[in-house]
Amino acid sequence: MPSVQIKNVPKQTHAVLRQRAAAAHQSLQEYLLRRLIQEAAAPTVDEVLDRAGSRAGGHVPIRTAAAIVREDRDRR
Repeated sequence: MPSVQIKNVPKQTHAVLRQRAAAAHQSLQEYLLRRLIQEAAAPTVDEVLDRAGSRAGGHVPIRTAAAIVREDRDRR
């Protein structure tokens, strides 16, 4: 399995991360690995927009889309 090494972590950042790992009953390595997995699992805004832009589908004029959104908000 690949590994990652991070150098020059500020002391305060390291201290906070160690405290959070301890509070989660994990080693710092376990804690950071879990956080990295969570980070990689969530798509970025750019990734979501790229996926949405590559989908084929219908076209709705902006005025129609705005009216639909307004109707939905008014029902709430």
